[in-house]
Amino acid sequence: MNATLTPLGAADARWADGFWGRIARRTREVTVPTMGAMLADPATSPALANFEVAAGLRPGRHEGPPFMDGDFYKWMEAAISRLETDPDPALEAELERIARLIAAVQREDGYVHTPTAIAARDDEPVSALADRFNFETYNLGHLITAGVRHHRVTGSPTLLEVARGAARFLEHLATDKPRELARSAVCPSHYMAVVDLYRATGERRYLTLAESFLRVRDEFDEGGDDNQDRIPVRRQSVVAGHAVRANYLYAGLADLVIETGDEELHAVLDTLWRDVVDTKLAVTGGCGALYDGASPDAHPWQEEISRVHQAYGRPYQLPHTTAHNETCAQIGMVLWSERMLALRADARYADVIETIAYNALLSGIGLDGATYFYTNPLRQVRELPFPLRRAGDTGLHPVPAPPPSDERLREPYLSCFCCPPNIARTLAQLHERIGSVSDDGLWVHQYGGSQIRHAFGDGRVLGLRESSDYPWDGRIVFTVTEAEGTVPLHLRIPGWARGARLTVAGADVETAASSSYARVDRPWRAGDEIVLDLPMPARLLRGHRLAEELTAQVAVQRGPVVYCVESPDLPAGIDLERIALRRGAALRAVPTQIAGRRVVALETEAAVLPPTPATLYDEVDDDPITTATVRLVPYFAWANRGPSEMSVWLPVIW
Repeated sequence: MNATLTPLGAADARWADGFWGRIARRTREVTVPTMGAMLADPATSPALANFEVAAGLRPGRHEGPPFMDGDFYKWMEAAISRLETDPDPALEAELERIARLIAAVQREDGYVHTPTAIAARDDEPVSALADRFNFETYNLGHLITAGVRHHRVTGSPTLLEVARGAARFLEHLATDKPRELARSAVCPSHYMAVVDLYRATGERRYLTLAESFLRVRDEFDEGGDDNQDRIPVRRQSVVAGHAVRANYLYAGLADLVIETGDEELHAVLDTLWRDVVDTKLAVTGGCGALYDGASPDAHPWQEEISRVHQAYGRPYQLPHTTAHNETCAQIGMVLWSERMLALRADARYADVIETIAYNALLSGIGLDGATYFYTNPLRQVRELPFPLRRAGDTGLHPVPAPPPSDERLREPYLSCFCCPPNIARTLAQLHERIGSVSDDGLWVHQYGGSQIRHAFGDGRVLGLRESSDYPWDGRIVFTVTEAEGTVPLHLRIPGWARGARLTVAGADVETAASSSYARVDRPWRAGDEIVLDLPMPARLLRGHRLAEELTAQVAVQRGPVVYCVESPDLPAGIDLERIALRRGAALRAVPTQIAGRRVVALETEAAVLPPTPATLYDEVDDDPITTATVRLVPYFAWANRGPSEMSVWLPVIW
């Protein structure tokens, strides 16, 4: 291993209380079981039924998209993670039954894909990898990942043996059909998966397989930017194309660097990560701003242009109403960033994870824990004269025309169900992002109600319990619950924080700069209190001069939470587009509830602009600018009160 930091697992870190403790409880009690019930109900979803048809347990044909298998595996991973934190014999037995069902569908060569298996049972001509958009490698990758976790949590070998078989099929492709493998490597979850399998088994063949994935990709000469295979990875300096595919790819390659110490590849990944964060990341942490486009943009040679889909655009190309920001892309960025953090203890990686977690990730799931978004725009308006992709529409498969844009709401079940189980597994595993350990002690990356205890191999022990109302209040108190020996403690000072203050047992400690770690090295005793005070004034953020849609506009952030204006909070008769913020106006924190959930809103006296013209262009008139009290709500909480308009970015009067 070439990692600097080793993440804490469920045995060492939990969300015991506070903001994330409540989300963890909702995930356990609502998200995982309701999603499992939908996936098992043929009247709602064909996910489980497809396996039963493929195994000959029920009649029927394959239904749903070809990547449904992978989405089912992601739900299984979420359910397995629930077992790890909250044992449930009935759920464990059901997961074992499903694992045996998957094993019954698997071919002798390790291949598993219900559309192919069902077609073969019906004596229809079919072959593996016939269409890159059958997503076989994506499905197999998520199967392997679920198999590794299932074995680790339950000790059962059933799904792990299926995972080994899937890896064996991928080995066959890498050796005998490399072009077919490269052509089909969309949404490449299999990079991360086989490294997981290597770590679980210690068998070098799986690490060699991961290296072969990269070799095959770099030798492929039929690719394009949509799948990040137009040029070899080591020659890439900017991120282009499908955001989910990009983030999954680079997360998998970061796993490879952790295991091999490939410094050249690490440098490439660092350059690519900074390209996203510095020029292409939404203020909410959203990734992949564009629905569709072409790349390289405006290139004079037509043969160099390739289609891009759900994609990263040009630097600073960050639309609002038409922002795509697929939920899976944000999750991919979390996966990539946490691996970069393991490689180097740079707080910027943890900052990005925090931004995504409190904003773009949580916006993808309703406050009820059971409804979902596929896309996550930064602005939603009424009477849009063109349809936008609805929650479950990838654009790959026909679905009914979307409803009017101002009626887009989260839905319980989506025609493309990739994002909901991805959210479920990410939230079920979020405790794994709390902290890490290294030779230099214990590192705390995320705040929100944690409980940590780690025993080091040399006999040292440090236990901490967090008490805080984060992210609504910046006072974070850690109480030492157990201590043996001296363990240096590193607390992240978020990038948004200014004037942080750290005290230990009542004495001030020198605090590190924003976006870094404050290190405290002293003997600990049970009962010691470590208090991190992070001032949380509401801040107005503005964009880069090249971010055209951000010109003369601002966004509001308080602590890690990004805010928006939503139409239910506007005075009667005032439309969203007329609201502007005044520079220097007070933004008052106001506790409130949305859909029965406690949040902190912000109130301010906003400017009310004259009505906008009904024509494309019109003269500026002399109508006065008035004022009105306006409330802003957390971005993640919008669209929980029925159809509405919403905007993160607002005009500013300087």
